[in-house]
Amino acid sequence: MTRDTRLVVLDMAGTTVADGGLVERAFAVAAGELGVEPGSADHAEKLDYVRATMGESKISVFRHLFGEEPLAQRANSAFEKAYGELVDGGHIAPVAGAREAIEALTGAGRTVVLSTGFARVTQDAILDALGWQDLVPLTLCPADAGGRGRPYPDMVLEAFLRTGAADGVQQIAVVGDTSYDMLSGVRAGAGLVAGVLTGAHDDAALRAAGAGHVLGSVAELPALLLGSDRPGGDGR
Repeated sequence: MTRDTRLVVLDMAGTTVADGGLVERAFAVAAGELGVEPGSADHAEKLDYVRATMGESKISVFRHLFGEEPLAQRANSAFEKAYGELVDGGHIAPVAGAREAIEALTGAGRTVVLSTGFARVTQDAILDALGWQDLVPLTLCPADAGGRGRPYPDMVLEAFLRTGAADGVQQIAVVGDTSYDMLSGVRAGAGLVAGVLTGAHDDAALRAAGAGHVLGSVAELPALLLGSDRPGGDGR
């Protein structure tokens, strides 16, 4: 079977990029910056929220956790700085088969966009570290879509508008590792919403948030989307 998918919006951390838990490590730095004691009940409660909202715009997470905008901005700056330093330290790598999957999709005429809940500076640091600056024609962060990240549909719709790759939202596939990725795809009206099990959330959470497919990893995506269009594919 060949799916009528023209635009593929892929999440980064946990989906195409393996960061080895850097979000939690960077959060610990940000929390410490605001006086949250490691090992305290407050720290544990805030970390649980960070885990539950993986995929959401990080500034939105910090607004929820710390309330006042100056505190949220301070925490977000500390987080982005810490995460960027960890990235520069070589603590990230592509998910196995991710680059090959992206290249298979683009080689078959699909347009691929990489999206993230991180700020642009952090997204660019990740792309630079992986040598992915020219891998896809467009990368998006919440600021590129008016400031609203997942679970809002804005980044998916921004990809649709900017690329002009699809005739309608039903020709969009949205793929990610979190329930917020799934919600953003559903709310955008994407024709295909798929979760992967290489990141934050499990099969049950992904399906509960609207995943129509759950894959072991993004490496399986070309077979799902291209079917008989894929070189060597049998159309199943």
